[in-house]
Amino acid sequence: MKNLFNLFLIMLLVSMPILSLAANFSETCEDGSGEPGSGFGIGFGIVLEFGLYRNSCPEAESIVYSWVETAVLQDPRMAASLLRLHFHDCFVNASPLILYFVLIILGCDASVLLDDTEGLVGEKTAPPNLNSLRGFEVIDSIKADLESVCPETVSCADILAMAARDSVVVSGGPNWDVEVGRIDGRTASKQAATTSLPSPNSTVPTLISIFQKLGLSQTDMVALSGGHTLGKAKCTSFTARLQPLQTGQPANHGDNLEFLESLQQLCSTVDTSVAITQLDLVTPSTFDNQYYVNLLSGEGLLPSDQALAVQDPGTREIVETYAADQSVFFEDFKNAMVKMGGITGGSEGEVRKNCRAIN
Repeated sequence: MKNLFNLFLIMLLVSMPILSLAANFSETCEDGSGEPGSGFGIGFGIVLEFGLYRNSCPEAESIVYSWVETAVLQDPRMAASLLRLHFHDCFVNASPLILYFVLIILGCDASVLLDDTEGLVGEKTAPPNLNSLRGFEVIDSIKADLESVCPETVSCADILAMAARDSVVVSGGPNWDVEVGRIDGRTASKQAATTSLPSPNSTVPTLISIFQKLGLSQTDMVALSGGHTLGKAKCTSFTARLQPLQTGQPANHGDNLEFLESLQQLCSTVDTSVAITQLDLVTPSTFDNQYYVNLLSGEGLLPSDQALAVQDPGTREIVETYAADQSVFFEDFKNAMVKMGGITGGSEGEVRKNCRAIN
């Protein structure tokens, strides 16, 4: 009995600081606080820094930018693809989990890049990612180039963060300094990718909840949604937007019937599983505030996008601000990207030699 009591006491003492850290994480998530550039995030044992590769791999940022610029010039849609890879990486495995008295938080750990193996089912085949994520070959090329110059130095997770920033820049958007020092995870979770990522049909309360769990505020959520100023979506992603036309029901507040009719025509003439259209039909390859202008005119493509302008007065106010002033959107987007990129994991990890496989 005495031995059992001693064991319980030891376990309690070991768990207390970890439980405290988890509580601090929860508080951060609730109010969405955390200043960009201050090592913000949910990291456990990792502190991100600006200019970390200045001495160890001084060519890192220029190499990443060169590959991204070339890829986007060849295929403008690639900008959205690389930006989306970073989002889908950071949003998965980012919830705090206490397992055997160890706090496990992953987040921006390049788990999205891992291929399936006999012993690992990765995130690429999760429903939100399957036949949807692109740009893996660009990341492969960047990694191979970096390995030839400074082997085992720049993590795949950092490559994703820098490539996302550069995709925005080459598309006409704002520039910002990227904090680096992330490590690559040795695992991935198809289940987490299936359940953690926002859906094209998510409501505003659902979106706010998902983002708050990552320590991101309502403003961060609306700003990051502006990434949909780039890219395309399949008809299957926005069929709910066509419901008023298909059922004969009255249009929802803010619906643009002419816009919806054009979408219905597109999706009725081809296979909806392959038909795609631009998220922003006005300036599809330019990173700007047109996305928010579109929302105010009822021309948001995804239901989750249009919801920002019609379901919640708070999000609509932010949409109106961004539509009226692009500089405010750019500033908030930069800050939100730094905060999201600060969702880092524990100190257990590696710098992969090949982004598709653990070492």
